[in-house]
Amino acid sequence: MTTYAVAHMQTVEPGPAIVEYLERIDATLAPFEGRFVVHGATPDVLEGEFPGFLIVIGFPTREQADAWYTSPAYQEILPLRLENSTGSAILVDGVGADHRATDVLA
Repeated sequence: MTTYAVAHMQTVEPGPAIVEYLERIDATLAPFEGRFVVHGATPDVLEGEFPGFLIVIGFPTREQADAWYTSPAYQEILPLRLENSTGSAILVDGVGADHRATDVLA
């Protein structure tokens, strides 16, 4: 089942650290088959407030997502983002093609 790393970035301080983070993140994803699904697009807010933007990275499995986030390569660049932005990051599992809304009631 696909797992997604989702970040809601509320603020980002542009500068050399963020540029370095962006230049290096793709190499950290490759060994775990991670790929950007959404990256910084301005959302069309339909309800409520949504400051900032989303980043979504898809991984084939939860194990690969966990392994990427805890990998030495990603942990090495993570402070570049944490020290120059505010936001939240989560891992969440996707659902299968046959999923229906009522499945969560089971």
